[in-house]
Amino acid sequence: MNNKLKGTVSIIISAFCFALMNAFVRAAGDLPTMQKMFFRNAVAFFVAAAVLAKSGTGFGTQKKFVPHLFLRAFFGSVGIFCNFYAIDHLVLSDASMLNKLSPFFAVICSYFILKEKVKPYQAIAVIIAFAGALFIIKPAGALLNYASLVGVLGGLGAGIAYTMVRKLSQMGERGPFIVFFFSAFSSLVTLPYLIFNYHPMTLWQLCSLLLAGIAATGGQFAITAAYSYAPAREVSVFDYTQIIFAALIGFFAFGDVPDIWSVTGYIIICGVSVWMFIKNKKEFGRL
Repeated sequence: MNNKLKGTVSIIISAFCFALMNAFVRAAGDLPTMQKMFFRNAVAFFVAAAVLAKSGTGFGTQKKFVPHLFLRAFFGSVGIFCNFYAIDHLVLSDASMLNKLSPFFAVICSYFILKEKVKPYQAIAVIIAFAGALFIIKPAGALLNYASLVGVLGGLGAGIAYTMVRKLSQMGERGPFIVFFFSAFSSLVTLPYLIFNYHPMTLWQLCSLLLAGIAATGGQFAITAAYSYAPAREVSVFDYTQIIFAALIGFFAFGDVPDIWSVTGYIIICGVSVWMFIKNKKEFGRL
């Protein structure tokens, strides 16, 4: 396979892994969101630590990276908490779709944080994407779905976190250490809640959370591999296959059936993502 095909396959594997993670989080049942977060991130922590130990580059970092590492970890943790809450209260594909607003939030955050110029078509895409999100949120006065709003906040948290990852990468920080720091931070933040408000788990719930952690770790490393094989502009659109995987898993595992308004939102958001993908490729081709 050439590198572009390797990148495409890797990002589809990543999308499948993250869809599985969401399914295992839902399968763990009515455990507190903080408890689910701890087990999800604890697995990633040990895997990232093993990768760092094997690389021989050590566990230290430079002082200049610390503020950005903290912001990445903080907003990444907020993003996961909101995403897990949405998973427990929404149709699985709805929760996954709202989390996929993160690239559009990243465009906005890159403008304010990285001072990157936002092109007119990118601004239009952000507006259309949020219009699509309204079909999923379905705001209607007293019937407003607060779980959907939490899902949008999860996308915002992830968007800011990804902006910090981009900044750290530009500054020269190592990818495995970024994962390690984030996983350690999130595990430590949720540990006090786990100690003082631990909910006993069945063997099935424990296995579900460990499998969620394994799936999340697989997704993280697969998406890292994808962007090492090919530029984001060439493969990022395939990340939206997660919605297909989530819809199929949600239907067969939990009997989830998204309504026509949600499906309309999926089509709008995925459609504008494809449009951005095509525009980016055309623009790059002129450089």
